[in-house]
Parts: sequence; C-alpha cells; structure tokens
Amino acid sequence: MNDEISERLKQARSICDEAGKTALGYFRRLDSLNIEAKGHQDLVSQADKEVELEIRAALAGLFPEDGIVGEEHAPVEGSSGYVWVIDPIDGTANFVAGIPVWCVVLACVWQGKTVLGVIHDPLHGETFHAGVGGGAFCNEAAMFVSKTSGINQGSVGVGFSNRSGKGVIARLVAAVVERGGLFVRNASGAMSLAYVAAGRLIGYSEDHMNAWDCLAGQLLVAEAGGVIEDQDADEMIVDGGRVIVGAPSVFAELLEISEAAFGDGD
Repeated sequence: MNDEISERLKQARSICDEAGKTALGYFRRLDSLNIEAKGHQDLVSQADKEVELEIRAALAGLFPEDGIVGEEHAPVEGSSGYVWVIDPIDGTANFVAGIPVWCVVLACVWQGKTVLGVIHDPLHGETFHAGVGGGAFCNEAAMFVSKTSGINQGSVGVGFSNRSGKGVIARLVAAVVERGGLFVRNASGAMSLAYVAAGRLIGYSEDHMNAWDCLAGQLLVAEAGGVIEDQDADEMIVDGGRVIVGAPSVFAELLEISEAAFGDGD
C-alpha cells in the first residue's frame, strides 16, 4: 500500500466515523425523518442524502482532484485517477424501520481496482477497513475469513434486489440448505460482506449489486484471505454486477450453486 492510498485510507476512516455520528443522530429520531420511495422496496431518506453530502464535502476538501460517485447524488469527475464510491447508508430499509443493521460505506478505485474500503457500523462501534496489500481489520484487530471446510459448516449470506428474478433467491436458498448450510439475509449487503471478511459468515452471494454496495466489502474479503471474482471496478461503477465471495474452502461450491441458481435471471 503506497503513501497516497495509506493517507486516503486514514482519512476515509475518519470521514466514515463522522458520517456515522450524523447517521446515528437521524436514526435516534426516526419519527421526524423524511422518507421517499425510489422504487419497489427501494427507499431513500433525508439521512441518506445528508450523510452523502457530508462525505462528499469532506472528500472534496481533502482530495479536490479525486472523482466521486455516490448512490444519492450526481457523479463528480476528477483528474487524479482516484474515484471515491459512497453508500451513505447501506441497509436503508432497516434504518427507516428502526432495525439496527446498517452501515456507512466508502471505497476508492484506481485504474479499475478497488484500493481501499471502509464499512463503518456506528451502532456497534465496528469499523471494517482495508487497503490493498495491507490486510483487513476490524477496528485495530486483524481479521480473517472462516477456516470452515464446507458450506455445511457455517452460514452463507444471500441477497437480492429489484433486479433479481423471482426464482433466483428461492433456488439459491434451497441449494444452500440442501447442502447442509444455513442462510442469512440481513438486508445490508455491505455488512454481510464485512462479516465474511471477519469470519462470521462463510460466504455471500447476490446476483446483482451496485458498486457502492460491494466494492469495499469485496476488498475486505480479499485482504482477509478470502476469494472474490476478478471484476473491473470501473465497469462495476457503471453497471454493477454479480457478487460471489467466500472462504477459500467454500468459494468453489458457492460459485457452482450460485451460477445454477442465477441461471438466465428468471
């Protein structure tokens, strides 16, 4: 990890910590929160918009030549080659319902590769972070993926969105259960990816995720010793894509059942 990335990671952790405080303030007063629907089961709140603006302002002040892409506001082009990718609150449906499973997510991309990722859970005081080549950490403790030997020895995170075909999630869950595994869906893909990196889940599968939901978590998993698919982060920013990650002993099996479940998308 070079000095430019190291400094950006340091600042990203600080920015996410402050943004988490802001988000937590909104979470503590949900009765006064303005909530809108972007689509079926796709919500955005005043908190999402304000937290993203806070993160954007901090990044622009520290790294004015970097580009910025976020879930809730228009992209900003940069000249440095670095592009920040923001999800101000991943798990908005949980957030607005008062369910304590959501996080602030920030990643940075350089030449098609994610070079740093931060997933901050202010409710539980956990910040999952990684810089390329520097390992993965929860707060200051190094973290590693599970050492389990198979799907039948742990829990697999599963996700789906409005893009998912009706049968995809049913086939995926059925395949996990048939092989003796357990499945978890916590409605925060980023948090689930962080949990894979921390060894709490043995893998995660979703047929489509947006870049702001997955880039940080994929880097965390890779730096924690897990396996991820080789994807171009710049292309993910534009189109998103499928996400399959896992502990080394689980990945091949999870890839097999995921591809069978995803099928033609129906």
